[in-house]
Amino acid sequence: MQSHELKPKHKRPAKKRIGRGGKKGTYSGRGMKGQKSRAGGRPAPVVRELLKRYPKLKGYRGVKRQRKPQSITLSVLEKKFSKGEIVSPSALFEKGLVYQKRGTTAAVKIVGVLKLKSPLSVQGCTLSTGARKSIEESGGTIT
Repeated sequence: MQSHELKPKHKRPAKKRIGRGGKKGTYSGRGMKGQKSRAGGRPAPVVRELLKRYPKLKGYRGVKRQRKPQSITLSVLEKKFSKGEIVSPSALFEKGLVYQKRGTTAAVKIVGVLKLKSPLSVQGCTLSTGARKSIEESGGTIT
Protein backbone atom coordinates (compact mmCIF):
# COMPACT_ATOMS: atom_id res chain seq x y z
CA MET A 1 0.00 0.00 0.00
CA GLN A 2 1.27 3.46 -0.92
CA SER A 3 0.55 6.87 0.60
CA HIS A 4 -1.87 7.91 -2.14
CA GLU A 5 -3.94 4.75 -1.54
CA LEU A 6 -4.58 5.49 2.15
CA LYS A 7 -8.17 6.13 3.18
CA PRO A 8 -9.45 7.73 6.41
CA LYS A 9 -10.77 5.44 9.15
CA HIS A 10 -13.75 7.73 9.88
CA LYS A 11 -15.83 9.86 7.54
CA ARG A 12 -15.66 13.63 7.85
CA PRO A 13 -18.76 15.16 9.44
CA ALA A 14 -21.14 16.77 6.98
CA LYS A 15 -20.73 20.55 6.68
CA LYS A 16 -23.51 22.47 8.41
CA ARG A 17 -25.63 24.32 5.86
CA ILE A 18 -26.79 27.45 7.60
CA GLY A 19 -29.94 29.37 6.74
CA ARG A 20 -32.06 26.58 5.37
CA GLY A 21 -34.74 26.13 8.01
CA GLY A 22 -34.83 23.06 10.22
CA LYS A 23 -34.52 22.96 13.99
CA LYS A 24 -32.21 26.02 14.19
CA GLY A 25 -34.95 28.49 13.30
CA THR A 26 -35.46 30.74 10.32
CA TYR A 27 -32.24 32.76 10.74
CA SER A 28 -30.17 29.76 11.85
CA GLY A 29 -27.65 31.65 13.98
CA ARG A 30 -26.98 34.37 11.44
CA GLY A 31 -29.00 37.07 13.16
CA MET A 32 -31.44 39.32 11.38
CA LYS A 33 -30.49 41.57 8.48
CA GLY A 34 -27.12 42.82 7.26
CA GLN A 35 -24.10 41.80 5.29
CA LYS A 36 -23.18 38.88 7.53
CA SER A 37 -26.63 37.31 7.28
CA ARG A 38 -26.52 37.06 3.49
CA ALA A 39 -24.99 34.21 1.51
CA GLY A 40 -21.44 35.05 0.47
CA GLY A 41 -21.63 38.38 2.26
CA ARG A 42 -18.45 38.72 4.28
CA PRO A 43 -16.37 41.83 4.90
CA ALA A 44 -12.98 42.02 3.20
CA PRO A 45 -9.93 40.95 5.21
CA VAL A 46 -8.94 43.88 7.42
CA VAL A 47 -5.18 43.38 7.17
CA ARG A 48 -5.19 43.58 3.38
CA GLU A 49 -7.21 46.78 3.46
CA LEU A 50 -4.77 48.34 5.95
CA LEU A 51 -1.75 47.34 3.88
CA LYS A 52 -3.29 48.81 0.74
CA ARG A 53 -4.05 52.04 2.56
CA TYR A 54 -0.73 52.39 4.43
CA PRO A 55 1.53 54.15 1.87
CA LYS A 56 -1.15 56.76 1.19
CA LEU A 57 -1.39 57.94 4.81
CA LYS A 58 -0.51 61.54 5.56
CA GLY A 59 3.02 61.96 6.81
CA TYR A 60 4.34 58.67 5.42
CA ARG A 61 8.11 58.17 5.05
CA GLY A 62 9.37 60.68 7.54
CA VAL A 63 7.88 63.94 6.31
CA LYS A 64 8.99 66.56 8.82
CA ARG A 65 6.21 68.61 10.33
CA GLN A 66 6.89 72.13 11.45
CA ARG A 67 6.71 72.49 15.21
CA LYS A 68 5.21 75.51 16.90
CA PRO A 69 7.83 77.71 18.54
CA GLN A 70 8.04 77.67 22.32
CA SER A 71 6.89 80.99 23.72
CA ILE A 72 8.66 82.84 26.53
CA THR A 73 7.50 86.06 28.16
CA LEU A 74 9.63 89.14 28.69
CA SER A 75 9.06 88.99 32.45
CA VAL A 76 10.78 85.57 32.61
CA LEU A 77 13.70 86.87 30.54
CA GLU A 78 14.11 89.88 32.82
CA LYS A 79 14.32 87.62 35.88
CA LYS A 80 16.77 85.09 34.37
CA PHE A 81 19.07 87.31 32.26
CA SER A 82 21.24 90.14 33.51
CA LYS A 83 22.58 93.13 31.55
CA GLY A 84 25.03 92.20 28.79
CA GLU A 85 23.90 88.55 28.43
CA ILE A 86 22.79 87.30 25.02
CA VAL A 87 19.33 85.73 24.78
CA SER A 88 19.41 82.85 22.26
CA PRO A 89 17.70 79.43 22.05
CA SER A 90 20.86 77.68 23.33
CA ALA A 91 21.18 80.13 26.26
CA LEU A 92 17.52 79.60 27.11
CA PHE A 93 18.07 75.83 27.09
CA GLU A 94 21.05 76.14 29.44
CA LYS A 95 18.92 78.10 31.91
CA GLY A 96 16.17 75.47 31.71
CA LEU A 97 13.55 77.66 30.06
CA VAL A 98 13.33 75.71 26.76
CA TYR A 99 13.45 71.98 26.03
CA GLN A 100 15.33 70.10 23.32
CA LYS A 101 13.81 67.57 20.96
CA ARG A 102 15.98 65.00 19.22
CA GLY A 103 19.15 66.86 20.20
CA THR A 104 18.19 70.20 18.66
CA THR A 105 16.85 73.23 20.46
CA ALA A 106 13.34 74.11 19.35
CA ALA A 107 12.34 77.46 17.86
CA VAL A 108 11.67 80.21 20.41
CA LYS A 109 9.25 83.12 20.28
CA ILE A 110 9.50 85.97 22.77
CA VAL A 111 6.13 87.49 23.63
CA GLY A 112 4.71 90.12 25.94
CA VAL A 113 4.76 93.85 26.56
CA LEU A 114 6.86 95.06 29.49
CA LYS A 115 9.07 98.01 30.39
CA LEU A 116 12.46 96.36 30.74
CA LYS A 117 14.88 97.65 33.40
CA SER A 118 18.00 96.36 31.64
CA PRO A 119 18.56 96.11 27.86
CA LEU A 120 18.60 92.62 26.31
CA SER A 121 20.38 91.46 23.15
CA VAL A 122 18.32 88.81 21.37
CA GLN A 123 19.71 86.42 18.73
CA GLY A 124 17.97 83.68 16.74
CA CYS A 125 14.50 84.15 18.23
CA THR A 126 11.27 85.34 16.69
CA LEU A 127 9.51 88.18 18.48
CA SER A 128 5.98 89.45 18.76
CA THR A 129 5.47 93.11 17.79
CA GLY A 130 4.96 94.14 21.41
CA ALA A 131 8.11 92.33 22.57
CA ARG A 132 10.16 93.85 19.73
CA LYS A 133 8.97 97.32 20.68
CA SER A 134 9.73 96.75 24.39
CA ILE A 135 13.28 95.51 23.71
CA GLU A 136 14.07 98.37 21.34
CA GLU A 137 12.69 100.99 23.78
CA SER A 138 14.89 99.66 26.59
CA GLY A 139 18.01 99.98 24.38
CA GLY A 140 18.39 96.30 23.52
CA THR A 141 19.50 94.83 20.19
CA ILE A 142 17.77 92.24 17.95
CA THR A 143 19.71 90.13 15.42
